[in-house]
Amino acid sequence: MKKKISLFLSLMLIVSITFAQGTAGLTTGLDAARQSLNDYIDPIVNIVMVIGGIVGVIGAIRIYQKWQSGDQDINKEIVGWGGSAVFLVLAPIVVKAIFSL
Repeated sequence: MKKKISLFLSLMLIVSITFAQGTAGLTTGLDAARQSLNDYIDPIVNIVMVIGGIVGVIGAIRIYQKWQSGDQDINKEIVGWGGSAVFLVLAPIVVKAIFSL
């Protein structure tokens, strides 16, 4: 019983210390982290979009070559290359939407 009481009191002490610190420091830290993330995300989004475009062009060329050579199994290629290009284009947009950047 003594262990439970001491655990409860120590938890109450931790909670009271946490609330006593306030939210000013937390808000400042979160704003700084958001600004830092915002500084990095724009160039990364541009690079990933360019890579997605390159993957799309390479995939289109490979699919066209297979189609011209008479290969009957180009559906797998279309799904693979198209899916990767769509992912590379949509992933940065989703990340920006999640973090409200």
